[in-house]
Amino acid sequence: MDYSQLLLFVTNVLFVVSLAWYLITNLQWYNYSLSRVITKHHKPWWHLFYFIFPFMVYYGMYSFGAAQFFAIYFYFAALPALFVWHKKLDKPLVLTWRVRRFLILVISLTLFQNFLCTIKDACEVYGVFMPLVVATLGSMMIEKFLFLAFMKEAKRKLEKMQDLKIVAITGSYGKTSIKNFIFQILKSHTKTYMTPRSVNTLGGIVKDINVDLPIDTRVYICEAGARVKGDIYQIAQLVHHHVAVVGKIGPAHIEYFKSIENIARTKLELIQSNNLEKAFVHVSATKEVHDKVEFFGESVKDLDSSLEGLNFKIELDGKDVAFETSVLGAFQAMNIEVAVKVALYLGMDIKDIQKAVKGLAAVEHRLQRIDAGGKIILDDGFNGNLDGMKEGVKLCSLHKGRKVIVTPGLVESTDELNLELIEAINEVFDIVIITGSLNAELFSKHIRVDKKIMLADKSKLTQTLSRSTASGDVILFANDAPNFI
Repeated sequence: MDYSQLLLFVTNVLFVVSLAWYLITNLQWYNYSLSRVITKHHKPWWHLFYFIFPFMVYYGMYSFGAAQFFAIYFYFAALPALFVWHKKLDKPLVLTWRVRRFLILVISLTLFQNFLCTIKDACEVYGVFMPLVVATLGSMMIEKFLFLAFMKEAKRKLEKMQDLKIVAITGSYGKTSIKNFIFQILKSHTKTYMTPRSVNTLGGIVKDINVDLPIDTRVYICEAGARVKGDIYQIAQLVHHHVAVVGKIGPAHIEYFKSIENIARTKLELIQSNNLEKAFVHVSATKEVHDKVEFFGESVKDLDSSLEGLNFKIELDGKDVAFETSVLGAFQAMNIEVAVKVALYLGMDIKDIQKAVKGLAAVEHRLQRIDAGGKIILDDGFNGNLDGMKEGVKLCSLHKGRKVIVTPGLVESTDELNLELIEAINEVFDIVIITGSLNAELFSKHIRVDKKIMLADKSKLTQTLSRSTASGDVILFANDAPNFI
């Protein structure tokens, strides 16, 4: 192998790996669904620039007998561009074992192909398409086999924990908050564990059960999310929970489900558990009466919401019971309501529940108040629904000083709902900082405030806030879409 052939060999390997890196990064963002990467990607032009165009240049140069020039293009244009793209991501690739297996498979197949071509002198051009396709299909088959094995292991573990009570939670909005509130209330009563952060997919729950669920847990609280019909049912058939909570239903992720009715039907799949004893269902999900179903969402009374917290009453067994908490957001009273009802069902005393509610900590990035440098920061970065975002706006309206909002708008939603959010923003805020490009045109056209800042690059946000805000301001971070959206 002479120098020029060695250069082509190495360049091909690195080129295939660079395309594989781009591919697996996107697959990880979209829950390893190739169809979603192709049809639901929020920035499809990235595919053209970082995948399709380099692919075409590679075969184009070889077709015209200019293979030696591809190395110049790759090392001085394509690879640096991909490196810069990766460095600017606020959600870069996480090197999980699944990702490592995929990359090892890609590298192995590419090296094997290239060695065969070199030894037999049978290839005019080292292949790119074949290693990627075979590695992608092979990875899917390997992961499917491993997942089935892991799922059987998770089921066996749950079956061994005979004294375990499982609470499963879903809904369009508030499921992570409900999970956290139930956990915080119950943890003083019994050994309780919940799925971490926003883990709510079948794969995430399987891993959580196998790796992190303590064997002496008495109550396991599991969050269930969905993108398509059947997602919730699969989770229900894995955990076979005893208590189900179906939270408020709304147009979150409506681009996947197409209608509110489809969303409600999918969320109600949570009722299909062999071990179901009790289901707490928000009134927006269904009106159908069932002997195991107790509705919630209409029992909160005398609600007072401020920048200091909540005071309210819940009607329980015909009596109004008072609660207070430092948790922000009037909508959280409904989430606390169902958490209280779950705790009562699982045997907690009402006085202990009242004490626990008083000590509730805000859920991270969900109207979490942070006081810093004389500024009040309301971190609502993980709240992506209209009702929750409007509650953040309402809380800011109570502040006497200048009001600032940082938001990309609603994601996976409609222009109509974003316009409703814009109208609420126009009535309250002095400064609006729009991040990302998803809703930039709509917001730029309709926002009418003293100062409007369009920020395509979120890496400049800290600098922008430093220049534009001062002590005495309230700053609301409303939703936080990663920059691939």
